[in-house]
Amino acid sequence: MSIAVSEVSKYYGSQQALQSITFHLKKGEITGFLGPNGAGKSTMMKIITGYLAPSSGVVTVNGFDITKHRKKVQESVGYLPENNPLYLDMYVREYLKFNAGLHNMKNPSIEDLITRTGLTPEAHKKIEALSKGYRQRVGLAAALLHDPEVLILDEPTTGLDPNQLVDIRKLIKTVGREKTVLLSTHIMQEVEAICDRAIIIDHGMIVADKRLDELKDAKEQVLVVEFDYRVEEMALQQLPRVMAIKNTTRFCYEILFDTAKDMRPMVFDFAYDNGLKILQLNKKNTTLESLFQELTKIT
Repeated sequence: MSIAVSEVSKYYGSQQALQSITFHLKKGEITGFLGPNGAGKSTMMKIITGYLAPSSGVVTVNGFDITKHRKKVQESVGYLPENNPLYLDMYVREYLKFNAGLHNMKNPSIEDLITRTGLTPEAHKKIEALSKGYRQRVGLAAALLHDPEVLILDEPTTGLDPNQLVDIRKLIKTVGREKTVLLSTHIMQEVEAICDRAIIIDHGMIVADKRLDELKDAKEQVLVVEFDYRVEEMALQQLPRVMAIKNTTRFCYEILFDTAKDMRPMVFDFAYDNGLKILQLNKKNTTLESLFQELTKIT
């Protein structure tokens, strides 16, 4: 395994940021790391890079323990942090050459990297003159500069316009064929477009770990039903195979069933037996976004 995280917890004083996190990532896999603000995503990513030490548990990257072989770990990891700190008074090429020096690289392929990350039109400028999207590209180029085996990307597409998004997605997918990529994002469509797998974290714990192809073939369904009168959720719980119910508006409900069988006839029968009229009844696809909302909703 390229990244192995085992029973990792992290405390800031008395506040617990991570609780017994365990997952394994392999080469050639792009994994989306999802969660609400404050869920612990950035903390976990900083631990993997060796920037932070866990309070307990073990993390290895390419076989190296992050607490015992931090330098080896950092040599094999490319990291784009959420805030993307850059030296704004440097030119693009100057900044990349500076980073190459930090890695003791004698013949860095800077021009090739500039081309791959779409920086060519702006490469002659100072970083302070670049748009936010191009600054993200500079950060990504710096993360890729030493050809790391593991790539950790925290909100990598922040500030990119739609055309830039397509280019960076292609780059990440290409890189992901030969590296281990872990990326954090709030954009569900981003994960569905790029990733092979999604890990969802909430309140410092993993609440879901699914491959995207499994999610697309999930044996679950969500029905959106609107009645002409308010219905108690307890009554709807009597329907067979119900997993969860969400009252979205006054008389409208989203009902999650743990079966692929069409449950609309059951809802029709429920309405008839209870003297209700159905104003709308639609099947809603089970998506990564709906799974995320269900698992991280505030109760």
